[in-house]
Amino acid sequence: MPASTDQLKATLSQASARTCKLVIFGAGGDLTRRLLLPSLYDLAASDALPSAFGIVAIDRAERTGEDWAAHLFSLAEQDAKDPSAEFSCPQLDRALWDKVTRNVQYIAGDFTQPALFTTLRDVLGESDAIFYCAVAARFFAPIATALGEAGLLEEEGRFRRIVIEKPFGHDLASARVLDDVLRHQAKESQIYRIDHFMGKEANQGILVARFSNVLFEPIWRREYIDHVQITAAETIGVESRGAFYEQTGALRDMVPNHLFVLLSLIAMEPPASLEAEAIRQEKTRLLQAIRPIRPQDYVRGQYVAGDIEGIASVDYRDEPGVAADSCTETYAAMRLDIDNWRWGGVPFYLRTGKRMKARRTEINIVFKKPPYALFDQDMNDPRTGNVIRFLLDPVRGVSICFDAKQPGLGEVIAPVNTRFLYDDFFRKAPNVGYEALLHDCMAGNQMLFQSAGTIEAAWAAIDPVVNIGSTPSFYPAGSQGPAEADALLARDGRQWIAVT
Repeated sequence: MPASTDQLKATLSQASARTCKLVIFGAGGDLTRRLLLPSLYDLAASDALPSAFGIVAIDRAERTGEDWAAHLFSLAEQDAKDPSAEFSCPQLDRALWDKVTRNVQYIAGDFTQPALFTTLRDVLGESDAIFYCAVAARFFAPIATALGEAGLLEEEGRFRRIVIEKPFGHDLASARVLDDVLRHQAKESQIYRIDHFMGKEANQGILVARFSNVLFEPIWRREYIDHVQITAAETIGVESRGAFYEQTGALRDMVPNHLFVLLSLIAMEPPASLEAEAIRQEKTRLLQAIRPIRPQDYVRGQYVAGDIEGIASVDYRDEPGVAADSCTETYAAMRLDIDNWRWGGVPFYLRTGKRMKARRTEINIVFKKPPYALFDQDMNDPRTGNVIRFLLDPVRGVSICFDAKQPGLGEVIAPVNTRFLYDDFFRKAPNVGYEALLHDCMAGNQMLFQSAGTIEAAWAAIDPVVNIGSTPSFYPAGSQGPAEADALLARDGRQWIAVT
């Protein structure tokens, strides 16, 4: 059983999740296995699933609902034994798993064919339903169109919602096309654009830290902050996803969704309330204020052979499914400028990369130095000064770095830090990042979901560089990234905080 079901209950929306059926397109896929079913299991463990909840699983393979549920249980047992996996559980409760899947209805078929949607309409009847597109992005628009044409998105005495995973398009133009299709078939209130970064506890905690502590908010502005660094570094490569990654790259895969989610949380204005639309509007306004990125403020990188913790790594171009002359970036870094009253003149530096020195997702708020050196200290020493670090993954918490007097006769200044870690204060609860998102979708709360305006603003910010296909800068696996990324900050007299 999970460690703390009471804690998970406390994180869920106060609105009750309504009884419904979750229709999963791509029920045999990796997303369903790793994230959707484990999240439903966690919700069941917390008694947070609505009564008579049911699953309609749709996939090509011919099998029964019982076979599907049993197969995923065996896979979940394997995943749960890995302490580094997103779903880690000391012992999987089969009775609880059966509680989640007891009402499963399985439909074998091709969701590119109208006949499947006729069958689905008969299965659902007048039930409330959520349609989850756990499929490749190219199927989002066809599925939405087929649902609309079959009358499955009509809401008369019931709710019907559609969940779209990232990527929401592959550039500004395609994002607009996808949005046009979605909004032709459904109202905005029915569309749930999901990004699992918003479901992670530490990420949700950013708004609480900012807006419930007078300690932080008064200094959260250009008068006090020198710059902001947002980092999402991974030690893994593309694994078995080479063919997918060749069409995507680090920029599309991470920046307009994950990193901009963090950017909006750390930089948005205080919302008027915790109503979904109030928060979504502030996020959109923040992203709309980003000055479109100039090519000279953007660095593309690609990993080559190297060593990570004693394990040799091959070139990206030698990975399965990757072209021998590939110019796809596995690393992206950039400088952003936000043209508004709070942040004018404060640069934001974003970076994400695979096969880096360490796995680390964090936000560093770097404050300005004192106007002059009253004490005997080197004001150019990057170790000195104040930094607030939001630690998001794998360590979760907040660290504050400041200067202190080193004990002794002289006035020697030394950098020190204090930190709060979630695991030191709260019992660790099961959370793969989808529990609150699924629950809120059932409750009709869109606060944690992206709006159409947010998606468009994100793509508009990176549109000038999204299709750059020049040869990337190379960096060895296990490093901090390409030298050109260091030069990007050095140009402004700054440097990256090392990934360790």
